[in-house]
Amino acid sequence: MEKHHILTIDQGTTSSRALIYDTLTHKAVALVQQEFKQYYPHSGWVEHDGEEIWQSTLAVMRKVIEKATIPVEKLAGIGITNQRETTVVWDRMTGQLVYKAIVWQDKRTADMCARLRNDGVGDIVHKKTGLYLDPYFCATKLSWILDNIPGARVRAERGELLFGTIDSFLIWRLTRGNTTNAGSEKAIHISDETNAARTSLYNIHTHTWDKELLKIFNIPAAMVPRVVASSSHFGVTAKDILGTPVPILGVAGDQQSSLFGHGCLTEGMMKSTYGTGAFLLVHTGATALLSKHKLLTTCACRRQDEAPQYAIEGSIFIAGALLKWFKEKMNFITSYDESDLMATQLASSDGVYIVPSFNGLGPPHWNARARGAVFGLTRGTSKEHLIRAGLEAIAFQTYDLIEVLTRDGIKPTSLHVDGGLATSDWLLRFMTELNRLDIIRPNSLETTALGATYLAAFQAGLYKDKSIFNELNKEGTLITPHLEKASEAAERANAIKNWKKAVQAVTLFAAED
Repeated sequence: MEKHHILTIDQGTTSSRALIYDTLTHKAVALVQQEFKQYYPHSGWVEHDGEEIWQSTLAVMRKVIEKATIPVEKLAGIGITNQRETTVVWDRMTGQLVYKAIVWQDKRTADMCARLRNDGVGDIVHKKTGLYLDPYFCATKLSWILDNIPGARVRAERGELLFGTIDSFLIWRLTRGNTTNAGSEKAIHISDETNAARTSLYNIHTHTWDKELLKIFNIPAAMVPRVVASSSHFGVTAKDILGTPVPILGVAGDQQSSLFGHGCLTEGMMKSTYGTGAFLLVHTGATALLSKHKLLTTCACRRQDEAPQYAIEGSIFIAGALLKWFKEKMNFITSYDESDLMATQLASSDGVYIVPSFNGLGPPHWNARARGAVFGLTRGTSKEHLIRAGLEAIAFQTYDLIEVLTRDGIKPTSLHVDGGLATSDWLLRFMTELNRLDIIRPNSLETTALGATYLAAFQAGLYKDKSIFNELNKEGTLITPHLEKASEAAERANAIKNWKKAVQAVTLFAAED
């Protein structure tokens, strides 16, 4: 039986999704999505229930096969892309979770990071991992679980507990089977480089778990998974998962998966995904460039037969989550489409600036204590002004990242975009004018899922070489900045100056006495 379909899991921050992709037509034939609950037990804490993630993932896998009406036997393989940095710890034998998954947005370990910086280990972490000491990454989250959950550290040191990012947790469950106790010996504890590179424990130059880093964060080495290239054979699903075993052939963290899905495979190509947060990556080829302006260096996707690949990344912690806040907490909108309409109806935000640092400021500021703020309010300010200022904030944060990229010697001329917010014509037009560069929006915004799909397709032998991307990404929308008048350039410069003042004010307000 000819096998040319890939089933891809896209496990995100707010939902689990699955699609089935036909490698002959280069089209997704079915897509299923299921949201799951968010937990906020304390200010700055964000958690997921790992069991809910697992059950929602299993459900969408089964439903998408049913929706596509394609026999499981015709699947050539499975791809997985996932929210990164979210930290899971479970029992090696039973699979029982030790604690809820601590989400990438969580800031509970801010004080721990400050102590480590004061101890002088920040440079060691940065040079080895390309990352900075911040609650964003896994190491301090994992350390917190071991130190705060009764018995966890003792069990970890006895080799009874496993750690993983979401991909590793899902692969362990998929290869073990949906059983209660039996089958744990079949489970595979494995991850890929793009996820391992986000832990602050993985040396991106030697491509190994670093003994010095494990010691700094006090993490038992027996907890961490084996690491392989993104396009590899990760194992085979247990029979009771889908009825027929299917190989897992491609795995990547969501942002590197998106970079691959856009076909940004050579030095200087850049993309940004606008979802819950926003994440801008520039491919730097086989060189791990360390930013001098607090951007991250990370592993990019590669095939088994390729040399290691790298990217520089800037993360915006709050993007689409701001519109979700407008909708669910402030009741400003009933649907996300309304935000575009409101922004279009106004000539400007009337001097209103929003700094949406609900979970701290990411690069290049790296301030975990910062919280959100609104500036420029008057009695004439309406919800429409706030909505527009919120959309503008997403563009301004993108400007901050591109500005420091330029200082690092990288001068991109175009930006590939995807994610839910990339459907906003108004946002993309504002962004292209603000940043003075071309924006390319593909016809399919499922680029994150497609990256993992393509990785699996390469491993399955369905795609042979990278020239296939000429076919995959030949269509899309190009948005170019118009010729700017002097008065418009001055207005743009003034808006950027005011934005920077607002960020400075938030930073000052967050400073410790």
